[in-house]
Amino acid sequence: MTSPSTLFFYLLAGLAAALTAWLLGRYRQERQYRRRPYVAPAHNDWQLHQPDPAVLRLHRVALLGDPGAVATDGTDNLLRLLQHWQQETGPAGTVVILGDNVYPTGLPAPEHAGRAAAEKRLNALLDVLRPFPGNVVFLSGNHDWNKGRPDGYEYLLRQEAYIREQLPTAQYLPVGGTPGPVALQLADGVLLLVLNTQWWVQQGPRPASDTKAPFRQLEQLLTQNQHQRIVVAGHHPLYSNALHGGKFTAKQHVFPLTTVHKRAYVPLPFIGSLLPLYRKLVGAAEDMAHPRYRKMRRRLLRVLHQHPHLVYAAGHDHNLQYFEQHGSHYLVSGAGSKTAFVQKGGQATFVHEHKGFFSLDYYANGETWLRTLEPDAAGAPLPEVFRQRLYPGPVVAAPLVRTLGVAVPAEL
Repeated sequence: MTSPSTLFFYLLAGLAAALTAWLLGRYRQERQYRRRPYVAPAHNDWQLHQPDPAVLRLHRVALLGDPGAVATDGTDNLLRLLQHWQQETGPAGTVVILGDNVYPTGLPAPEHAGRAAAEKRLNALLDVLRPFPGNVVFLSGNHDWNKGRPDGYEYLLRQEAYIREQLPTAQYLPVGGTPGPVALQLADGVLLLVLNTQWWVQQGPRPASDTKAPFRQLEQLLTQNQHQRIVVAGHHPLYSNALHGGKFTAKQHVFPLTTVHKRAYVPLPFIGSLLPLYRKLVGAAEDMAHPRYRKMRRRLLRVLHQHPHLVYAAGHDHNLQYFEQHGSHYLVSGAGSKTAFVQKGGQATFVHEHKGFFSLDYYANGETWLRTLEPDAAGAPLPEVFRQRLYPGPVVAAPLVRTLGVAVPAEL
């Protein structure tokens, strides 16, 4: 008769074997698609559709998140791409910096050892934005609040004051770390609404406010401006196939500390899977699963889902992602200076693990187009990997039918 201890050993061995097989399968799958653009099958004919070149373009909005680790020697390819976009756009444009403007902890006090390096990184971005004749809007992210630590409010105010001094034409919104929303008219019929999503997840001091009042104000603004094309900007994404959405690589299961530091290769097989599981189900403060983030996300989506045709843009995850949900469009544009794993499929229409940013192009005929801009090593624009008409409705592939075993578009 088999003893209980023997049965327990066999059970553990079976679980270990199953987990190993799963991790190997995941690893092989990830190798096939990592760093390659993914486009959902319904949109696989995106290259056939583009804006009518005869129609006047009214305004452009560059949505650039997480630029806090740009190179400071003038060679940063993303900053060169942004310069190219600014020169092409001219005054009829807006650059929205979606937070995490300085890594790793925002702008420290002048006497802090990391102050000089932080200023250098921030100045590299400000120097590129300075000659732009259009609008420049800065948001704050968790890293700008000293990674959400209790003294983060001091860091936020310090950075806001620095940017206002160094680039007076820029707007740092919402002012003073308040939750918002703040409305900014970008062009005739194009409205930007800015939220400080870090306010809801921040520990320690922050400006006093009713936690529910901003959502009521957002609802009012959306209702009053239904005649406009609206972009809502916040640092934290509402949909994500990446780290903060609970998606992890096989490597992160074996080397879980690499989620904290990329070079922390301490092997913890099997036990290491507990950290991804924890972050998926419970969450660190910056994860969707964390109670504060989860509550903020739920309340915000409750408002946004009632107003189709808008765009919500965020950073936070270091990749490019596009989701269409409840008639609206949700972007993650956090690849301003770093890249990280993003899982294909699921609810996503498009994802890519590559440096770059999204641009929203608004046309006089009422169309709004999403463009994906990515740099080569020298900063020149790479061939476009995805574009999509967002309004007056997405252009999608026709459904396929089978005729004699051959798939053809349904309208043929």
